[in-house]
Amino acid sequence: MKYSSVNRNIEELKKQVSVLPDKPGIYQYFDNTGKIIYVGKAKSLKKRVSSYFSKNHENRKTALLVRAIADIKHLVVETEQDALLLENNLIKKYQPRYNIRLKDDKTYPWIVIKNEPFPRVFQTRNVIRDGSQYFGPYTSVMTVRTLLELFRKLYKLRTCKYNLSKENINSGKLKVCLEYHIGNCLGPCEGYQAEEDYKKYIDEIRDILKGNIAIVINYLRELMQRYAENFKFEEANEVKEKLHILEKFQNRSTVVSSTITDVDVFSIDVVEKAAFVNYLKVINGAIVQTYTTEIKKALDESKEELLEYAIVDIRQKIFSNAKELLVPFQPEFEMENVNFKVPVRGDKKKLLDLSLRNAKYFRLEKEKQQILAKPKDNTKRILETIKKDLQLKELPVHIECFDNSNLQGSNPVAACVVFKNGKPAKKEYRHFHVKTVEGPDDFASMQEIVYRRYKRLIDEEKSLPQLIIIDGGKGQLGMALNALEQLNLRGKISIIGIAKKLEEIFFPGDSVPLYLDKSSESLKVIQFARDEAHRFGITFHRQLRSKNFIKSELEEIPGIGDKTVQSLLRQFKSLENLKNQPYDTVAKEIGDSKAVKIFNYFKLKR
Repeated sequence: MKYSSVNRNIEELKKQVSVLPDKPGIYQYFDNTGKIIYVGKAKSLKKRVSSYFSKNHENRKTALLVRAIADIKHLVVETEQDALLLENNLIKKYQPRYNIRLKDDKTYPWIVIKNEPFPRVFQTRNVIRDGSQYFGPYTSVMTVRTLLELFRKLYKLRTCKYNLSKENINSGKLKVCLEYHIGNCLGPCEGYQAEEDYKKYIDEIRDILKGNIAIVINYLRELMQRYAENFKFEEANEVKEKLHILEKFQNRSTVVSSTITDVDVFSIDVVEKAAFVNYLKVINGAIVQTYTTEIKKALDESKEELLEYAIVDIRQKIFSNAKELLVPFQPEFEMENVNFKVPVRGDKKKLLDLSLRNAKYFRLEKEKQQILAKPKDNTKRILETIKKDLQLKELPVHIECFDNSNLQGSNPVAACVVFKNGKPAKKEYRHFHVKTVEGPDDFASMQEIVYRRYKRLIDEEKSLPQLIIIDGGKGQLGMALNALEQLNLRGKISIIGIAKKLEEIFFPGDSVPLYLDKSSESLKVIQFARDEAHRFGITFHRQLRSKNFIKSELEEIPGIGDKTVQSLLRQFKSLENLKNQPYDTVAKEIGDSKAVKIFNYFKLKR
């Protein structure tokens, strides 16, 4: 297209824009082949569209878009929210070149409750708008399997594909299958189960998927009580087992605050060419769903525009009807029956911070994957990954990890292992006898050992690590911090704690843990250091206990003192080895008179 024809076309478009209505709606830009190249929404179509043609655009992509416009079409809608939803749907349908790219989630699994008599509940990756209810998307297949397994334990649901209409059931043509005979189904196909009873199962499942587990638990408690009062103890016991499973499942949810009921939380982390939006669903004080998506920029969109797109897309996707949305800044648009809040303190602010951390972590994972794809030095790449994941100030070339060992409260010891360039430096491993702590006190022991380790390094003017790993949760981490404080090292060395059960990473002053991906290289190095410290500490502890056992038994022999025992331990290492020695070998070490006493003692014991 020649320059003069471009100018002529823009003038014609300006005339077309001048007659646009001053009302909310969506607009579509077409190129000279009739293809949609951009879809936008506006509070005022006239003002928004005219802005494209009334100024010079510094952004190159925007300038290219304007030059490529050959035709404009628009659609007026009733409200701004209608414009948001229509814009979102058109972007997904046509994927215009100059619009942002919303990540395609077709690979993520959902749980569906089918719209049919005696509904089936199963996993799917295809959302079909047939009146069925979809819950998700879930980023973890394991979460979906866990939920479905929970439902199988709690409820006897059908898995067959029969059309269980009343006519088909009454006709007698349908027959129960193996699932009925092995007790996994109650046989609704032959009328053995009433639809009303089955519907109660589905209502409870729906509540669980929505996060309303407390409602189901309260109902089951009342039901169990009624059964017990009517002496139906077998039925009461069945309900009790369901309660146990549900309460166990509920305990896995991250509880944030009992005062927060039905809230959606959105946060955004923006980089040069993309944005990462995290979503948290909070029901009855617990986080029941989390989801992060990546948005590719097209025209250098603002963070307000990017978050706006994401909120509409995610709420549509997960069928959310929450009336309160927590966001990092006040959006420029309104949604019907929705109250946007920007928390500045309290539990809601903590939730928003947690959401932002998840968005940043998702971005770090993406960046890490890009680093992995590049042929760089493996060691440096791993250290860079750890630095990014843990947001360290320095590259963690030198890492040290601490673990306590005091099995059954005896021989309290600790271990410190050293990693250099991501690999064990075994010659620098150190054992510690706990000296100032009485009894099995892991917290106080940790403070003593960390203090002693770095007091010595400072006194000997040796290099300090860039990262300290504490095997334990917030308690052990806090005591290690106290030790660093005493040495004026707090803030000068990065320190984290790793809790074993869920592999939670704790940071100083932050009660919310970081969850690294199970396949993360950072987590693997941290786990390796933790496991190595545990192995090294346990080995030392067992050696001590073994020596103490030998010592205590030898000290029972009349005429055998502490010096003799120490001499035997140095020479023969174990009691079993000592028993297998010939008389002459033992006599050579401790003399004939003592050797006779030892041999007579073990001879009598046999």
